[in-house]
Formats: sequence, structure tokens, C-alpha cells
Amino acid sequence: MTVINEVNWQCFLDCVGDLLFTPEVQSMRDIPHHPGTCCYEHSVFVAYVAFRMARRWNLDYMAARGGLLHDLYLYDPRDKSAHPGNQCFDHPVFALRNAEALCGRLTEKEQNIIISHMWPLAKRMPRCPEAAVVNLADKLCATAEVLGYWKRSRVREKAMG
Repeated sequence: MTVINEVNWQCFLDCVGDLLFTPEVQSMRDIPHHPGTCCYEHSVFVAYVAFRMARRWNLDYMAARGGLLHDLYLYDPRDKSAHPGNQCFDHPVFALRNAEALCGRLTEKEQNIIISHMWPLAKRMPRCPEAAVVNLADKLCATAEVLGYWKRSRVREKAMG
């Protein structure tokens, strides 16, 4: 299976394009995330991988939208005054709040995708297949970023181009 091609990328953009270029999502470029990766890069990577997995498994590929918004916490995680407790547990709550401010009322599925993406570390469990897909995509992408795959990825070229 080809990871990325023009048809898949265009379908992905059709799904998330209205969000991708908002000031809120673009501001994620300035937020550090995993080593050598900004929050924007990570979120686009997760959204694209979730999009491809959802399509492959005949799920709602709009899961990509939840994937893009799952880390929309919009603060520097190194700044301990920006959130009240542990970043691992705090950021899904902030991301959900910011996603609702950006998009308006989210569906229960979208809410669950965002709030449960840190499971099993956090208590909130995925309650739909699309939330499980984003959860899995998040773990796979984080691993690829830490191992350096993301820096060589064609998805990164598209996302950052």
C-alpha cells in the first residue's frame, strides 16, 4: 500500500482543509511537541494516518478531523503555568475546549476522539472505532517521530510544503 499519493492527499485535504489553514491550527507550528517535531506536524501526521486507516477499514474517515484537533491545546507544554497539572492528562481537555471554540458543537464521536487519545495513560477510553483509530495513529506517529521517520516522510513534505 502506498502511504501517500496525490489522490489520497487531495481526499485528505477535502476532509480537513477548512481546519488546516485556520489561524488556530497554523499556530500549532510554534508549539514544540515530540523531539524535533512541532504540534502542527504531529497533528497533521496523526490526522493523515487516521484518515488512511479509517478508509482502509471502512470507517468514517472524518476521523481525520479529530486527529487534526486532538492536540489543539495551544500552549507551550514546557510552560508549567499554562496548565494546572500533568501535561499528559491536561492537554486533551484543553484541546477539546479549543476544538469546540474553533468548530462549534462537536459530535459525540469527535469529542471522544479528542478526549480519549491518551488512553490507556488517561482514564477516558475510546468509545467508537474512529476514536480507537486516532488513538492508534497517535501512538504510531509519536513512535515514528521519536525514531526520526517523520523527518524523512513524504507526508511531512506535503504537510510542511
